[in-house]
Amino acid sequence: MFTGIIQSVGRIGRLEPRGGDVRLHVDTAHLDLSDVQLGDSIAVSGVCLTVVTLASRGFAADVSNETLSLTTLGKHKPGDPVNLEKALRLADRLGGHLVSGHVDGVGKVVAVAPDGRSQRWTFEVPASLSRYIASKGSICIDGTSLTVNAVDGHRFGVNLIPHTVEHTAFHARSAGDAVNIEVDVIARYVERLIGGSEASRIDEAFLKQHGFA
Repeated sequence: MFTGIIQSVGRIGRLEPRGGDVRLHVDTAHLDLSDVQLGDSIAVSGVCLTVVTLASRGFAADVSNETLSLTTLGKHKPGDPVNLEKALRLADRLGGHLVSGHVDGVGKVVAVAPDGRSQRWTFEVPASLSRYIASKGSICIDGTSLTVNAVDGHRFGVNLIPHTVEHTAFHARSAGDAVNIEVDVIARYVERLIGGSEASRIDEAFLKQHGFA
């Protein structure tokens, strides 16, 4: 699990083809790897990856074709900036929201506009994801925990303060760029609990049992 609070901006080192998929090498810049071991998880622009090799200022992770096709990792080139966050420890502060690192889909930056000292960013997501996004709810974009300001169909807006733009890979993003989207896991569980046919049958049985139907 992660919090969506970016700890460092690294860069793609190289993508090494291996047996039909890819070993991704990441230069971690100022991210402290002294407490990272082989097998640990690090989120790379919101994608949870397993460390398979370690160096003084970087690591490598194997990325499956499934992950390459469903996230932006397959579109990155050497030198591209990526957001980095080490896995959450039980004693850590939860500054953002609970993030799994399991990307739900790829969205797109639609527009960036000044809003005081901040910036208003508008994103568009596939229809299959838009129902999980609500005003004032949480959203994870490229691994960054953000609050949704407004929703309009398949588009939604967030505000980025100067600190967030400066200390994440958003400083290198612009309209038209693809981004990784992870919706709030609570929204998915709520849908599972009340949206399915099984849940409807349980609710109907409960109402009949208590004389309400």
